[in-house]
Amino acid sequence: MLKISTKGQYALLLMTDLAEQDPSKYVALKILSHRHNLSIKYAEQILMQLSKTGLVVGLRGNNGGYRLAKTPDQYTAGEILRAMEGNLSPKGVSEGNTVSSVGNDAFWQGFDEAVNHYVDSITLEQIAEKNREFNGFDYVI
Repeated sequence: MLKISTKGQYALLLMTDLAEQDPSKYVALKILSHRHNLSIKYAEQILMQLSKTGLVVGLRGNNGGYRLAKTPDQYTAGEILRAMEGNLSPKGVSEGNTVSSVGNDAFWQGFDEAVNHYVDSITLEQIAEKNREFNGFDYVI
C-alpha cells in the first residue's frame, strides 16, 4: 500500500512554506517549526534531508535558516516526496519478497504510472498558489 509518511507530508508542507517566502532570504528553522507546530529537532531532520538532496539551501548563523535552491515552479510534488520516501510505487514489494502478480501486471503498471504522473504534474508553485488562495493572504518574512 502506498502511504506517505508524516516526514514526507511535512517536507511538502515546509517546502510550500518556503515557496511563499522571499526567495532571496533565509527563513529561520525556529520560525518554520513554530508555524507548523513541529519540534525544532524534527523540522531540522526533514530540512537536512531536503538539503542533502539539493532541494533546499541551509545557512548557519544569526541570519541563517533555509530557502529553496530553485524557484517553486521548478519543483514537483513527486520530487519532494521521493527525497523523503524513495520510490513511490504503490505496489507493495518488500526486500526479497515479491507478491506474484501474474495476470495483474498491467493493472499495477497503470496504477504506478497514474500515481507518479499525478505527483510529477503538480509543481510546488501550484501547491503554494492553492495554499495562498485557501488562506487568503501571504505571510512573507
